[in-house]
Amino acid sequence: MRENLHRFFRAARGAGVHVSPAESIDAMRAVAQVGMSDRAVLRDALLLTLAKSQDEKLALGDCFDLFFSQPEPRQDQPEADNNDAPQDADQPPFSGAPGDAGKGRPPEGLGPLAQMLLSQDRNAIAAAIAGASGAASLSDIRYSTQRGIFSSRILEAMGLQRLRDDLDGLTATNPALAERLRAALDALRETVRDTVSQGLALYAREEAENLRNEILRNAPLARIERRHIAEMRALIRQIARRLRERYSKPRKRQRRGHLDVRRTLRRNAAWGGVPFLTAWKRKHRDRPKIVALCDVSGSVAQVSDFFLLLIHSLHEVVDDVRSFAFSSHLIEVSDILESKSPEEAMSEIMSKVGFGSSDYGSSLVDFEKEFMSTLTPQTTVIVLGDARSNNLDPRADILRRISDRSKRLVWLNPEGRLAWGFGDSEMPRYATFCSVVRQCATAQQLERAVSDIVATYQ
Repeated sequence: MRENLHRFFRAARGAGVHVSPAESIDAMRAVAQVGMSDRAVLRDALLLTLAKSQDEKLALGDCFDLFFSQPEPRQDQPEADNNDAPQDADQPPFSGAPGDAGKGRPPEGLGPLAQMLLSQDRNAIAAAIAGASGAASLSDIRYSTQRGIFSSRILEAMGLQRLRDDLDGLTATNPALAERLRAALDALRETVRDTVSQGLALYAREEAENLRNEILRNAPLARIERRHIAEMRALIRQIARRLRERYSKPRKRQRRGHLDVRRTLRRNAAWGGVPFLTAWKRKHRDRPKIVALCDVSGSVAQVSDFFLLLIHSLHEVVDDVRSFAFSSHLIEVSDILESKSPEEAMSEIMSKVGFGSSDYGSSLVDFEKEFMSTLTPQTTVIVLGDARSNNLDPRADILRRISDRSKRLVWLNPEGRLAWGFGDSEMPRYATFCSVVRQCATAQQLERAVSDIVATYQ
């Protein structure tokens, strides 16, 4: 039971359910109490101890159903053939003379696998496949190209070599029975292939997802194919969740730091310098304050979706965030991002200012007129955009004043550095007033940039 549950925990992790060692121990204790005979009770026990959200509950339920469903052993002959020659229900499968094909009992001396296949004992075959799957370490399968290897391992563990020897012997002495055994072996191979395919679906899902995510993390956001948009959004949500888990937790109590000798002596002057009261030097940390300006114009419309998702996560990580979106003019979108789901927020923002012709100069004018007072010496300003202003006045002077009033000005550009300064790109001029300028053409670059920004306040 323990080994079977360990394989199930591995499959659950592959399905996206976080199973910690402590949770797996709790689940094993629960299973020890309810047993494994009643599948419905077992399913409820595992879902109650492992699932921590509705999504995890659904994923774990699907994983349980797939894990505990055994492929049905295949028939060794078509069902129509069985109907043509019905047998008495009380008559054993092999009751005729040894020379009658398909009716005599398997001859003595055949191996266990041959006896099992000729007896058509489905329960025994299923149990043998399950045992051989464990012996072949089917839970280690990771790629579809390994299906043939694991199928061979399972068959070898079941005694395929002995079965071949039995087939050679029967071919010479009882050709009809040998033919029946070959048909049963073909059906067994099909069942083993089904078992391996089930194992691939259970255990290779995590590896396949990791490989797909790694490819997407390094793919240019602006060239993501439409069929991968949903997967990329899911990946950005994972990045946002990691940011929340890493930075939104309550800060640990500050260490005392170094002893402040002068203050300690002054505090204890009344006791002749005996240090009853101590004073410590602590490093002051600014409270996080972020202002984000996101370009949602037509030239970066696809990338802006991912930018807005990350900004949405900032509102859950940092207490003081003001967010703005712009194309030809600028509006504040903080309330939208804080009160609505990412999909609803993105849809509303894009409907208000998205897909327009970009005008950085006009948008900076809007910000200076209405929102310049939001900047303080503790503010980090993040600009997400390609700095292409359609040959209009870029108003770099306003960006310089924004830089002067804030702690840092960070520009994240989805275009490659080789494109900066060509055509209507004003990136070189804007970069003069930025503390940090980074290319954010991929999800991985975007995660690193936002993580570095938030980490400076921890």
